Amino acid sequence: MALKLGDTVPDFTANSTEGPIEFYKYIEGSWAILFSHPNDFTPVCTTELGAVGNFLPEFEKRGVKVIALSCNDVESHKGWIGDIESYTPGSKVGYPIVADPTRELAVKYGMLDPDEIDSKGIPLTARAVFIIGPDRKLKLSILYPATTGRNFHEVLRVIDSLQLTANFSVATPVNWNVGDKCMVIPSLSNEAATLKFPKGFETVEVPSGRSYIRLTPQPNLD
Repeated sequence: MALKLGDTVPDFTANSTEGPIEFYKYIEGSWAILFSHPNDFTPVCTTELGAVGNFLPEFEKRGVKVIALSCNDVESHKGWIGDIESYTPGSKVGYPIVADPTRELAVKYGMLDPDEIDSKGIPLTARAVFIIGPDRKLKLSILYPATTGRNFHEVLRVIDSLQLTANFSVATPVNWNVGDKCMVIPSLSNEAATLKFPKGFETVEVPSGRSYIRLTPQPNLD
């Protein structure tokens, strides 16, 4: 069964390119992103893991642990890293790639793509993204088909939103980026919002006359 937002993600122990991984211990107290791939030595996956290597400083700056998964063994993963780093100049795969040749973890996390089958007729892992909070709960999931590569600029954007909204009583509107105005959550009264947001907030007039769209400067920026 697929994980739902707010679920505690399953723990696991597995081999990886950086040795044995105990997942809970690896992510202890941190935000984390677990992203899966259909297969080693495939074109779209190669571009993605290279991109993550370049984005790694951005994830680290946000306190996010990164871990990848593919349904191959560790030796296959290690052989593939040379291709990944060669294709994306300057990229270093400085994060573990977990081995899941039996699909045990893919099943546990609901990652399988029924439309992508290996030579033995077994489904491959989809392009799943799981963003996990320090409380080990699933904060966001995105599932892509094997044929569509992910946009890791968007993954960083949603991490920025998740971390902001976890600490302040705001939501982020469509196409929000760091520095844009945020929205006061509906459950917060005007009186409480006035106390909570010293920079103030503006209420947008709409035809219904309801005062539910309230904008405030991003609260964690000077």
